[in-house]
Amino acid sequence: MRGDNELILIKPGGRAKDNIGNEIMIDPTETAVLCDLRSVGRNEFYSAATAGMAPEMVFVIHPYEYSGEQLVTFENVKYQVIRTYSDNDEELELVCGKVKGK
Repeated sequence: MRGDNELILIKPGGRAKDNIGNEIMIDPTETAVLCDLRSVGRNEFYSAATAGMAPEMVFVIHPYEYSGEQLVTFENVKYQVIRTYSDNDEELELVCGKVKGK
């Protein structure tokens, strides 16, 4: 993996309790990682389309950088992770589709 591009992994915010029990809001966390791009395979594209999904991009990152984030940003466009795939310890593919309205 060359890592020629930058991908932003977005961990959602939420609610938590501070040390005295008050409810507080936690902001989303963004983490920049390097990635490679791959095209969505023809079979995968059509299989996903029949299930109502629209995969557009495949980002390849190191598995240890991914913590289950479901949203990513690439070149100021937000994508949702449709599925992940890895067949080795070196690369993890994030198959993503554009977030509608973003």
